Amino acid sequence: VQLQASGGGLVQPGGSLRLSCAASGSIFSINRMGWYRQAPGKQRELVADITSGGTTNYADSVKGRFTISRDNAKNTVYLQMNSLKPEDTAVYYCKAIVRTTLFSRSEYTYWGQGTQVTVSS
Repeated sequence: VQLQASGGGLVQPGGSLRLSCAASGSIFSINRMGWYRQAPGKQRELVADITSGGTTNYADSVKGRFTISRDNAKNTVYLQMNSLKPEDTAVYYCKAIVRTTLFSRSEYTYWGQGTQVTVSS
C-alpha cells in the first residue's frame, strides 16, 4: 500500500491550501485516514482524522480553520486549510489504517512521504 500526498507549498498568512493524499495498492477497506504534521524540533502531532463513516476529529489549534474530508471510492483524503498561520508551517504527513484483504481482519498503518507547508510573508 502506498500513500501519495500532494498540495503543499508556500502561502502567505491568512491564505489557503488544499492537501490531497491518495492510497493505492492492496486495499480491501480503509478505516481511519488522517493528517499529521511535524515542525522542526517538534514531535509529530495529529492535525485531523476521519473515519470511513465520516466522523472527524481535529486538533484544537486547527478547529474552525481546517476541514478534513475523504472520497472512499477514490481512497483519498483531503485537508482544506484556511486562515493559515506561520505556526502551521510543518511537513504534513497522511496516514491510513488499512485492511488489505477480505480474508483477514488485520489492519495496518501506512504513512505518506510528507509534503511541506510553509506559511510566511
